[in-house]
Amino acid sequence: MERRLAAILAADMVGFSRLMENDEVRTLGNLRAVRDEIVDPEMAARRGRIFKNTGDGFLAEFASAVDALECACAIQVALATRNAPLEADAQVVLRMGLNIGDILVEEDDVFGDGVNIAARLEPLAPPGGVVVAETVRDQLRNKVEMGFAPMGPQDLKNIADPVEVYRVIADPGAARERDGEGAPAPLGDDIPVLAILPFENMSTDPEQEFLADGLAEDLTLSLAQIGHLCVVP
Repeated sequence: MERRLAAILAADMVGFSRLMENDEVRTLGNLRAVRDEIVDPEMAARRGRIFKNTGDGFLAEFASAVDALECACAIQVALATRNAPLEADAQVVLRMGLNIGDILVEEDDVFGDGVNIAARLEPLAPPGGVVVAETVRDQLRNKVEMGFAPMGPQDLKNIADPVEVYRVIADPGAARERDGEGAPAPLGDDIPVLAILPFENMSTDPEQEFLADGLAEDLTLSLAQIGHLCVVP
């Protein structure tokens, strides 16, 4: 095994299960098109390597944290442009989490806390957004044209200590942190935050459970299209 430090990007498609239930062929075709037209070219341009496909997402490794974050943001911007004229069921919306950490490489696969934390961060991102661990923010806040809005310490599954998490803001003039400017304002002070709680199936038919899940996903996705609004699933 080879041990090294790397930036790990985790991505997952929003509403994949619901969309697959509605139309498997269409959903897989849209996801494949996004990989071919957007994800793979951006990865190649920034020397990233996808080492694991997860069906509705992927895990990728970068030698440079700058390349990893710029790749993530470029993918999200391209997806937003692609999705704009499409109806909701034809859109591919991703959540992304980025971490820097020690990894173990065996053949073509990658293991370790660096990977695990990135995978746990990803669900915390709003649809179409990117979140990063504090280690990423500390290394990149003066090196990239993005801002970082604090989300506070988060308890991640199977990770012993809480991780300070930051949401990436593509607009460099919004919530931009620079050394000497003092402590950042809390996320809620400058950006409205909505939490979408799961809906409960009040019927006696367990087969209707997917309707409650789908309603929450649709609501989250629709609200996330509103500019300057953070939606937490």
